[in-house]
Amino acid sequence: MSKERQSVVTPERFASGLTWEEWLQAIRRNRDKFEYNYQETVLTPEDVAALRELVAAPDGPAKVLALAEDWCPDVFRGLPVMAKMAQAAGMELRIFFRDQNLDIMDEFLKDGQFRSIPTFVFYTRDHRYICHWIERPALADSEMHLVQEILQLREKDPEEFRRQYEAFQRGPVWARWRQETVREIIEMLRAKVRPS
Repeated sequence: MSKERQSVVTPERFASGLTWEEWLQAIRRNRDKFEYNYQETVLTPEDVAALRELVAAPDGPAKVLALAEDWCPDVFRGLPVMAKMAQAAGMELRIFFRDQNLDIMDEFLKDGQFRSIPTFVFYTRDHRYICHWIERPALADSEMHLVQEILQLREKDPEEFRRQYEAFQRGPVWARWRQETVREIIEMLRAKVRPS
């Protein structure tokens, strides 16, 4: 995000976003996948302690804005992770549909050009920008070839593609990506927030 430009995310705009519960009611697709990933996200006592310590800091992440769409696998894996983290830490989470809020999305483009989701933007209690996280953890990027192998089946055998992709989304690699999201976000926030 450009420091010179005024953000379109005012405190009032932030407050207009959906809560996690409101998001689940508003989406049209994949609610079962959002709920599954929420239930399967495991926060260790160390994760919870680290998050609470970060939030308690004077310039800590009291608020988090999420940009999302219900059709995106990175979103239905990653947004439930963020919801669980926010709830455990006492962060206020507000969720915005990306395609209805492109002015927000365009402040947080991946590599300055891609409207990648989910995007999580962290703010202090008094709504100062801290940092943001985009799309998926680095580990998932490095393992995307595992998804590509399954995607190649889409044209040849759609039924087998669906079976394998569903299994992948409930398997150990997907679970590892959820855990890595937790670790990476905590690490990013620790680099930005001064402890109290």
